[in-house]
Amino acid sequence: MSKVVRYGLIGAGNQGTYYTKDIINNGVVKNAKITAVCDNNPAKLKRISEILNNDEIKYFENYIDLLDSNLVDAILIETPHYFHPEIAIEALKRNIHVLCDKPAGVTSLEVRKMNEESLKHNCLFTMMFNQRTNSLYKKAKELVEEGKLGKLQRVTWIITDWFRTEKYYKSGDWRATWDKEGGGVLINQCPHQLDLLLWIVNKNVKSVRSFNEYGKFHNIEVEDESTSIIEFEDGVTGVFVTSTGEFPGTNRLEISGTKGKILIDSNLDSKIYLFENEQDSLEYSKVTDEAFPKLKINKQIVETDGTNPQHKEIIRNFTEAILGNEKLYVDGKEGIKQVELMNAMELSGWKGGEKVTLPLNEVYYTKQLILHRLSSKDKKSNNEVLDDLSKSFGTY
Repeated sequence: MSKVVRYGLIGAGNQGTYYTKDIINNGVVKNAKITAVCDNNPAKLKRISEILNNDEIKYFENYIDLLDSNLVDAILIETPHYFHPEIAIEALKRNIHVLCDKPAGVTSLEVRKMNEESLKHNCLFTMMFNQRTNSLYKKAKELVEEGKLGKLQRVTWIITDWFRTEKYYKSGDWRATWDKEGGGVLINQCPHQLDLLLWIVNKNVKSVRSFNEYGKFHNIEVEDESTSIIEFEDGVTGVFVTSTGEFPGTNRLEISGTKGKILIDSNLDSKIYLFENEQDSLEYSKVTDEAFPKLKINKQIVETDGTNPQHKEIIRNFTEAILGNEKLYVDGKEGIKQVELMNAMELSGWKGGEKVTLPLNEVYYTKQLILHRLSSKDKKSNNEVLDDLSKSFGTY
């Protein structure tokens, strides 16, 4: 391979256009260039060709033709969710490296197949978990790993600043349907937070109970609100709350342990606060003569490197990993955990909040999803609309 990674984009919608136009085509990521683009919608191909304005880029309406063109070393998958596993597996079979946007697939069973295929070939498979590059969450993980919080007890994430309008849901005929998207706020907006939750806590999930509302705030058939109670191993509990129907919303992560807690509230000041107990609270509880003690607390704002490179860092790292210059930051198999948790939340919601244990019965979940897909309604929308994605990144 040359010193430049040739990328093929599959899916020329909002996200794919953003990656190619603002990150790769503008030279933000060194050693990378776009050589091919695929979309089954001719209008989208025409639009992105005008945006990229590069005669050397080839355009395809069938992704197999792109993969067989010998024009690409790696691909970016930016299609509706159900197509992710199929496209990734076909690329990996041809020894083409794969960067897949979230979620890796609609079911964890499919994501396992993607990873099994990647192991058969000398190529890389990674996920666009760009929130892992945020210095706040990197520091939170570091503090947990250093034992600053002692024995973990509880994690709470309220992530309700996903406010979406009816126009948003009408912008694609695949959006907010069981048949074409596979879910709502859990599968579309929250994969990053679910991934971060698992990445930072770094403990296996034992069970989940989810209470989901379907079309509560919008004219859609999937969930636009979800509240989940999570049981991790080692007695750690979690609460995860999300919605696309609240404004102003909240993005607040709190992780508690016997030696203190971490607080990150991205809507207030985007800083990481560490509250350190003078003594381990449970150890102190066993020896104190007081019934209502107040332990001394050291409160501080923890310094980070202040970086938050997001998507461009994932693409940069992927490029350098392909060239053999760096280790891959996100292994594709980590997409399995996030999708499995998401599937468990969906299944529990369908069952009215019934406890679902993990590892998930993936075959059973797939069958239940098929039933929901069969009941899904067709919808028409203007798929040619290109929105300004900058407004969807970060918080208000």
